Amino acid sequence: MATKVTLRQRELKSGKITLYLDYYPPVRDPKTREYVRHDYLGIYLVKNPRPGFEKRSNKEKLLQAEAIRAEREVALMKGQYGFLDKGVRKMDFLEYFRNLLPDHDQKWMRVYDHFLLYCKGHCTMGEITVQFCDGFRNYLMNTTQLRNEDKQLTRNSAAGYWSTFRALLKIAYKDKYLSENLNEDLEKIETIESRRQFLNFDELQALADTPCSEPVLKAASLFSCLTGLRISDILALRWENIEKSPDGGWCIRFLSEKTEAESTLPISDEAYSLCGEPGTGIVFKGLTRQMTQHKLQTWLKTAGITSKHITFHCFRHTFATLQVASGTDIYTVQHMLSHASVSTTQIYADIVDSSKREAVSRLKLNNGKEG
Repeated sequence: MATKVTLRQRELKSGKITLYLDYYPPVRDPKTREYVRHDYLGIYLVKNPRPGFEKRSNKEKLLQAEAIRAEREVALMKGQYGFLDKGVRKMDFLEYFRNLLPDHDQKWMRVYDHFLLYCKGHCTMGEITVQFCDGFRNYLMNTTQLRNEDKQLTRNSAAGYWSTFRALLKIAYKDKYLSENLNEDLEKIETIESRRQFLNFDELQALADTPCSEPVLKAASLFSCLTGLRISDILALRWENIEKSPDGGWCIRFLSEKTEAESTLPISDEAYSLCGEPGTGIVFKGLTRQMTQHKLQTWLKTAGITSKHITFHCFRHTFATLQVASGTDIYTVQHMLSHASVSTTQIYADIVDSSKREAVSRLKLNNGKEG
């Protein structure tokens, strides 16, 4: 018999009303082997609320409790009982989030700061529900920038921050701090297609000819331009991932951090030479995400590249655009970039076509005069 989950209320001596879930038939905790019939949510209503704030607050809390009830019912249908672990549910979600920040880039810090504002400085694991996360999604789509409150957070920034937050939820689920994979019920924020920045060949050559205060940053950047690898994959690249291919060249076998797909990528001898002396462990030792911020911009400026906003990820765009421009077919580039769909790679072909059109348009006879 399937367990029915009902939201109920009980008045306390203090006059407040506590909300709890009634499981019928009772649920057996797989850890303690004890049966659980009532599950108090720690959500309280005001008895006889006054019009205005108190009524609105009661309504929001009831919606939150109903969302939890629905999620518990689905979890029970799937045979998931992690929500019964009260200790986990009371854990500080913000502390968990903070502990993951050192292993990630600055974007994670900005997402944390936004989430801190959204939850008003307090959030437990038990409060992380689909409805609560949807609220954060709406917050991101309507909030302002952290450093400039007069400017709206752009749609693409909101999409990026939301994607990062969903990655956090995925990690928490894998670590068994969340009983459900909430991402299954969360919608992504669609991005607005923007012009992708990349280096042309002359700019890439200028960058290669310009010294950098961090040699490992220069080597990794040029390596990305020659392979199309993301910063996450370059940071994780180990010498055991690099091997000789049957044709005598070099190739990389790796598991992409973003797509979690295993790929084999052939690389040129020049790209291999940027890895330095063969050894063990991490290839680009000493490289950090922090270097890809200020130090990268300083190096680009020194190379005379000031008319474009170039980030480390733009080196991936550079690789793709120059490959298409040199005649490499779109399907080969798709596989080299590990794109799931060729439509994603097609963007680079459109960029090249646009650049060709601009080049043709610059050729004018008689200054455009008839004669």
